[in-house]
Amino acid sequence: MKFQYAFQKIVDLKTNEKTQAEWMLSSAIGRLQEEKKSLEELLESRERMAKQLQEAAERRAPVSKIREFQMYADHLQQCIERKYSDVAQADSNVQMKKKQLSHKMLDEKVWLKARDKAKSSFQQNMLLREQNELDEMATVRFAMKAR
Repeated sequence: MKFQYAFQKIVDLKTNEKTQAEWMLSSAIGRLQEEKKSLEELLESRERMAKQLQEAAERRAPVSKIREFQMYADHLQQCIERKYSDVAQADSNVQMKKKQLSHKMLDEKVWLKARDKAKSSFQQNMLLREQNELDEMATVRFAMKAR
């Protein structure tokens, strides 16, 4: 007789939910990395712009050109501030997905443990049944020899 767990579909569902949570976490981590990379690019652009602004001031460039550089530098600063917010939001999303994954993993573990206990109980019952059959066979043989 083969072991069949009555709640196997629930175990499968919990495993699928855990896998899906892993994918969601992976996606959230990818998004966070993209946001961080974008932030680094903006910071590098700001540094280049600051150098250009300083060079323009040293060369005694026209005020209009310096104002243009300054306006672009201000724009970059606003973009950087928004990007910091985006990075924080992406990080928050990663933390939330980690919590969801740990919850799904725990849920799956509970169901797997219940299945293992049921399988162990089934195996114990099968061993007991086999032992009883062997004992009965031994008793019948003994009785046959005793006659």
